[in-house]
Amino acid sequence: MENIDWQDLLFKFNGRINRAKFWIGLGVTWAIMFVVMFIIGVIGGAISYLIALLAYVAIIWIGIAVSIKRWHDRGKPGWWIFIGLIPLVGPIWALVETGFLEGTKGDNEYGPDPLAGA
Repeated sequence: MENIDWQDLLFKFNGRINRAKFWIGLGVTWAIMFVVMFIIGVIGGAISYLIALLAYVAIIWIGIAVSIKRWHDRGKPGWWIFIGLIPLVGPIWALVETGFLEGTKGDNEYGPDPLAGA
């Protein structure tokens, strides 16, 4: 895998990413979550909850950013992220579309194919 632009991957909402980068982005959110849980368990007190609040904001931002870019790769607008709010079916649909299905081949309205030249 080529060098990853972490700022673009984790914090920006435009463009496209492939499935590998999607899973890397979700892995980062899980890593942050485990570190925060460890901090809360070890330190405790008000300061740990402040750290947790800031970390959870980052986790939500990162999750939304990588998901929107993945929907873009599938040729759909980022608003499709809300499909996950439909009980039972929505999260499964979102997981299958963003985590397992290929993106559109070639350029689309959201940018160039992230696998072009790979």
